Amino acid sequence: MKTATSNSKPIFWRDAHLPHVELRKVGDGREVCYAPHSHTQWSIGAITGGESTFQYRDNQYRVQAGDLVLMNPEWVHACNPIDNKLWAYLMLYVDTTWLTDLRFRAGLLPELRWQDISTATISDPIWFERYCSLAQCLLEPGHELLEKQSKVVEFLSDLMHELSKQPVATAPKTPGILTDLAHYLDDHAADDVSLDTLCELSGFSPGHLIRAFKQHFGLTPHAYLLNRRVQLGRHELKNGTPIAEAALNSGFSDQPHFQRAFKRLMAATPNQYRRGSTEHKVQATRRQQ
Repeated sequence: MKTATSNSKPIFWRDAHLPHVELRKVGDGREVCYAPHSHTQWSIGAITGGESTFQYRDNQYRVQAGDLVLMNPEWVHACNPIDNKLWAYLMLYVDTTWLTDLRFRAGLLPELRWQDISTATISDPIWFERYCSLAQCLLEPGHELLEKQSKVVEFLSDLMHELSKQPVATAPKTPGILTDLAHYLDDHAADDVSLDTLCELSGFSPGHLIRAFKQHFGLTPHAYLLNRRVQLGRHELKNGTPIAEAALNSGFSDQPHFQRAFKRLMAATPNQYRRGSTEHKVQATRRQQ
């Protein structure tokens, strides 16, 4: 039990010289459960042990060791263990703007604008091995910066070319008023937003507003706002902001509320996430010296 608990603690890899990528590693995910959430980044994960469920918008997949899972930015998802069985994984988060530029420069996008990817899972040992090789290069000390940068670009470039052969992902068009509400929540994520205000902006009744918003975004307005606040807090912690200050800057009334929300959506404590950032800043400083 002691070993499982130790392995369940996530490892977050970040490097100031590669600000567009971030890697998470969990050795035993039996104690790791996620509430439905989304990220601003494009994400790709590798199941390195056991199996789990992968809820991706309205679809659910059963994935196992050797599978890759792919998540578009802002698409609601959740991965969770099955019947307390072993589950280990790696997750790479890629800055959407950077990846859009990479795809555009490779001639894979008609304009410099993000285009969702239709593929949700990949079960191919070659791509799985390449992913794990990239993760190993990033996680293990001793690899030079140029090697890490080259492996990131090479892997993602090749994968984007492969995925471009698939049909373009299409999603139901979201009514403009709901899009405007989402943008309002984005802009006021750290504010005390009321349901009355959202109803005034949309002209909807409270019940209709909540149903319509969840139908198109996969989250209620409150869950959407909470998700945004956690992402704001994540950005603050990544930059080394103290936890209590990050909580207030992200719109949480106090640190305990921030701790609970962060743990539910990130399956890690704010301290675990921030510590990963601090450790790699120290490593980057040592390399410069």
